[in-house]
Amino acid sequence: MDQIETIEFVKKYLEDLLTFFDLNLEVAVKIEDGIIIASIPRSERSSILIGRGAETLRSIQTLLSTALHHKKASTVRVNLDIADYKKQHAEKIIEKARGWIEEVRRTGESKIVNLNAADRWTVHHLAGEYSDIETHSEGEGRDRQLIISQKSS
Repeated sequence: MDQIETIEFVKKYLEDLLTFFDLNLEVAVKIEDGIIIASIPRSERSSILIGRGAETLRSIQTLLSTALHHKKASTVRVNLDIADYKKQHAEKIIEKARGWIEEVRRTGESKIVNLNAADRWTVHHLAGEYSDIETHSEGEGRDRQLIISQKSS
């Protein structure tokens, strides 16, 4: 599948899935930097589609990625957002991370934080804006932690 076919497939797949929830919504889909970006707008059933701790959202994203893989699509990495949940969540993580960075600057002590992979990426990305702060991750799987520290001079 080329990129246009992939976009059309993703759009139809998600819109068909939404009909099971009795929703008739238009899904926005694009490809940026080799990642399929799909967005489902807010509706009265958004919370069901997102699920507790975004488990349902991640499951839908995984199903879609698996379907693309089986269709031998050129792009199979998917970032699905529902009702801007991920965007709002990332903004909250950024706000917390700014506090953690200020704490590290004030105390000089490293800060260890337990975050999922997407949230760690958000903090790593934010830390790049600070010339005196560095981040790295340690551990494996669910035990992986983010360490925020001051750069050595």
